[in-house]
Amino acid sequence: MTKRVILGLSGGVDSAVAAILLKDKGYDVHALHMTNWEDDDGYCTAAADLQDARRVCEQLGIPLHHANFATQYRDQVFDYFLDEYRKGRTPNPDVLCNREIKFGVFREYAKRLGGDLLATGHYARNRIVNGHGALFKGRDPDKDQSYFLHAVSAAALAETVFPLGDYYKKDVRRIARERGLVVHAKKDSTGICFIGERPFREFLATYLPANPGPMRTPGGDVVGEHEGLMYYTLGQRQGLHIGGIHGRPELPWYVVGKDVPTNALIVAQGEHELLFSDALVASDAHWIGEVPAELREGLRCAAKVRYRQPDQPCTVRTLADGRLDVRFDARQRAVAPGQFVVFYDDDLCLGGAVIDEIG
Repeated sequence: MTKRVILGLSGGVDSAVAAILLKDKGYDVHALHMTNWEDDDGYCTAAADLQDARRVCEQLGIPLHHANFATQYRDQVFDYFLDEYRKGRTPNPDVLCNREIKFGVFREYAKRLGGDLLATGHYARNRIVNGHGALFKGRDPDKDQSYFLHAVSAAALAETVFPLGDYYKKDVRRIARERGLVVHAKKDSTGICFIGERPFREFLATYLPANPGPMRTPGGDVVGEHEGLMYYTLGQRQGLHIGGIHGRPELPWYVVGKDVPTNALIVAQGEHELLFSDALVASDAHWIGEVPAELREGLRCAAKVRYRQPDQPCTVRTLADGRLDVRFDARQRAVAPGQFVVFYDDDLCLGGAVIDEIG
């Protein structure tokens, strides 16, 4: 019996090539295009993306379904995004977007369409291991998206196909061009998940009031004024606008911390020691499949604290309060609370957690 696959079709080149590969394998392919952001402010490309999705489906001869999950996106992703910025943290909405929308409400909707399997254009791989869905890095190290998928459940992974997992981006572009896809030269989307590219400060200020305050050194000297803690992240160099200060060396300034109670942005010159840490504490851990038994004594694995970071050897233990203590073999630069630490055993993604504190 031919299995029906419901493919998330964004209107971009990756999901369009995923459709081709699925059809070539004999699946009954249906496409589902999501609208998750409705504010018409001149930056959102939702209408144009829907048109591109229609053109791709017409070209490939596959049915296109359309669903609006804007309410769920605001409730389950965007509200969290804003709340993290209120706390002075740096959130990563792409992780929640995958867990709650693409592999949450989208997955349930796909089942109502008669889908046996779900498919997306992510650069990742999966298979069943010990009876559970397991997640692996994509073949292309420059495009591997397992970092953003680490919070997806094993059950969802067991019902998912990643057609691009074994492909390099250059080969995806080549297939799109050779097969004459109307979107073969379309630029990759960037920016906030489903919201797209836009002036970030202007966008954030429409939801959170800016609250300027002092920029000060770790020693307490005020060297400027920031425009609002939410606009800055640890390790940031650009946009500080600190001029030459008499008696200080000509070295670049970096954000090295935030003092939320006093609304102060902590900045320092050069590769200051506060830019580096060899440990962190993380909460809300999600493990794909079974929780590793070694956590009590110390799980040896690798971790990433940001997308595309090379794997960093570390030891992970469970604390008394249920959070994770992560100790790195080498010091890490600019670890940002609110971001995710994601754990790996070679190419196997074990899971991840939200970074709370830096040690």
